[in-house]
Amino acid sequence: MSRFFGDIRQAGYVVKDIEAAMDYWSRVLGIGPWFYNPRVPIVNYTYRGERYEVHNSVALANSGPLQMELIQCRNDAPSMYRDFLQAGNTGLQHVAYWTENYDADLARLVAQGFKPVMGGEVGEKGRFIYFDTEYHPGTVIELSEVAGPKGKLFKMIREASQGWDGTDPVRPFPDLSTL
Repeated sequence: MSRFFGDIRQAGYVVKDIEAAMDYWSRVLGIGPWFYNPRVPIVNYTYRGERYEVHNSVALANSGPLQMELIQCRNDAPSMYRDFLQAGNTGLQHVAYWTENYDADLARLVAQGFKPVMGGEVGEKGRFIYFDTEYHPGTVIELSEVAGPKGKLFKMIREASQGWDGTDPVRPFPDLSTL
């Protein structure tokens, strides 16, 4: 457990081919099922203080209590993911901590010197922020709000992984407005 953030809840991997990555992780590593969204509905997205329209595909699955996230950039909008790829990297890009007290945790982290770089919202009470903390690939820190439908989605994904027998390895994201 991190004394600053609590438990790491997610490991985020930037990949060039999300379909091939889901196949590998499910077939070879036995991790799944993957919940896949070919275009994550991110609103209020900013990168280094500027607004952009980002198009990312995301797949989520759990390995025990740890959520695995696969991310593929589908456009050239500025992002930490694009920067990671342009630097010649693929693989682990960030670790995420989850919170139901987003405003308080964000204020505390900023007061500790963490600098927000990229953020947005996925569903109601589904804000996220990435901090400028990369000293080597995979060390970016994300703070992710899970107080709303996104938290319910994450719980559903974790429960689907428990006892997963390998069938139906890729499933669609549910509509967050229905959770």
